[in-house]
Amino acid sequence: MLTRNLRYLLALSVERHFARAAAACQVTQPTLSAGIKHLEEELGVLIVQRGQRFEGFTVEGERILVWARRILGDVESLHQEVSALRNELVGRLRLGAIPTALPLTAQLTTPFASVHPGVTISVISLSSVDIQRGLDDFTLDAGLTYLDNEPLARVRGIPLYAERYFAVGVGEVTSTAEQMTWAEAASLPLCLLTNDMQNRRILDATFFQAGEVVRPGIETNSVLAIVAHVRSGSWASVMPQSFLQFLPPDDDIRAIPLVDPVVTHRVGLVVPDREPLTPSARALMEFASKATIAADIGAVTGARSGHS
Repeated sequence: MLTRNLRYLLALSVERHFARAAAACQVTQPTLSAGIKHLEEELGVLIVQRGQRFEGFTVEGERILVWARRILGDVESLHQEVSALRNELVGRLRLGAIPTALPLTAQLTTPFASVHPGVTISVISLSSVDIQRGLDDFTLDAGLTYLDNEPLARVRGIPLYAERYFAVGVGEVTSTAEQMTWAEAASLPLCLLTNDMQNRRILDATFFQAGEVVRPGIETNSVLAIVAHVRSGSWASVMPQSFLQFLPPDDDIRAIPLVDPVVTHRVGLVVPDREPLTPSARALMEFASKATIAADIGAVTGARSGHS
């Protein structure tokens, strides 16, 4: 079985279009179609539903996709393992991160890249549900996500820091108080993440615990969009301290600790609970075990809020 035919199949599953899949694989459409047809003949089942255009995968095709991801993941791991034996890790590291953890990824990826320059790192913003899916289907090597709220299954993790939540805003939007209750924060003109994000579900649950139901004026799946709206001076948000890593040091946004209740959740690096791990994921775990992200966040938070 040729692995390139499996790669054609995975490209088609992503692009859902023969011509785009061929372009992604840098081959002609007839070459891609012939490769998938050869795979069907070799396995003795129909994989792709064909018409005038791509119509999806058969039931058998969906199962074959699962195996294709696993096989190609193992092939990638094999190449990385051999390169590691030569003391030169080469390949790809695919890291999914929840949006609020994105500002902190560089504290792992930068030192990792300096030691392993032969590894290409992909960092993708994903919900925790999508991170779970990516780890399960071999399209991700690792994830940055919550460890103790809606925890992922079939993973092992290393805690990196604990999120605490702040009301963030410019000037009178958030007031000059030293701290703020969740009930008070509910009355702010809020811009929050969409409710398919775990961070938003945490906020909704905490507001409800404080006796409030929030209806933000703006919802987005982008932390950068929240930054832009807060910096406009017309909107506030409730975000963890990792949010402050997005902001230049001279920015006017102030972070006010939220109390009644004080809420914290652990965030960490997770990898699939299976062996063998990809060598790149194993190496990243070693970096994570030595990371000082919690201390770095504390320094930034203290500067923003005026608290140590």
